[in-house]
Amino acid sequence: MERLKKKHQTAKAALASLQELAGKEPESLIQRDAAIQRFEYTFEAVWKTAKLYLKKMEGVDAGTPKGVVRACMQAGIFDENQARAALEMVDDRNLTSHTYDEGLAQMIFSRLSAHADLLDLWLRGMESRMEQA
Repeated sequence: MERLKKKHQTAKAALASLQELAGKEPESLIQRDAAIQRFEYTFEAVWKTAKLYLKKMEGVDAGTPKGVVRACMQAGIFDENQARAALEMVDDRNLTSHTYDEGLAQMIFSRLSAHADLLDLWLRGMESRMEQA
């Protein structure tokens, strides 16, 4: 449980760094790209926290980000619409390595605020269940 709490705290810190830039009009391409990079590492921290949460708290072993999202829906952390949005977020994360494409970078950046909100909901859902255990 201690390892899970540590991962959760790390993910919360990553989310806070994303929230600093998400939803704000970037002053430069560097700032936009920094926000996308923050999304990448925040997403990684959150889904890996969820993977560990599922294993320790729900007895579910899911190995991929999409598998973790689906398992979180089955565990009641996400409703169907949230899970659908989370699966789209996984797709956006997979596209971030192509941010040299200007249109793609702008599209992903425009979604960061919603992604940050969903990542926050995901972390809070796990946190409330951990507190109840």
